[in-house]
Amino acid sequence: MDNQDVNLKTTENRTDKETSITNTKSLPAPLQQVISRNPPWTYFKLHLISQSTRPIRNLTIDALTARTYLTAALSQFLGLMGTSISIDILKIEQNTASDPPEVWIRVPRDDAAAVFAALSSWVGALPAAAVASSSSPPSSSYGGAAASVADSGVAWRVCAKGNYLAAIVHGSGDDAFQP
Repeated sequence: MDNQDVNLKTTENRTDKETSITNTKSLPAPLQQVISRNPPWTYFKLHLISQSTRPIRNLTIDALTARTYLTAALSQFLGLMGTSISIDILKIEQNTASDPPEVWIRVPRDDAAAVFAALSSWVGALPAAAVASSSSPPSSSYGGAAASVADSGVAWRVCAKGNYLAAIVHGSGDDAFQP
């Protein structure tokens, strides 16, 4: 044992001829520890992807369009109760024109399962101006004008979900187990 960790005191009582040994440990100051078992928020990283068989000119979104698509997904899946779920849009980013728009949102933890189900099952329609016109006939079984509407959808792809934003931003740590 280290002399700094354990300090032994020996006292001798000369009348009783007894020796008692007392252990007193000098411990370092306790570390500050915070445990968050029930974080109030769940964070989502979403991509807005095209469901179109035709090329899309510029698939870019702003905060208002993102909010509209998110609300449409929630109201389609959950009705009026879905529109009452609080959604905070944290970030909207698109690196290049060919990349899908990336949207970061946060929702209350209790509503996360419903939001996940609503977003992953929703397919919305693009405005007709966003779909590029093609001289070739559509390769859809719908034919005619219905094909342009049916082929020009967008959907949310849930790329990451978690209760801690730092874990989503920095990744899952899968690279730690790679050789």
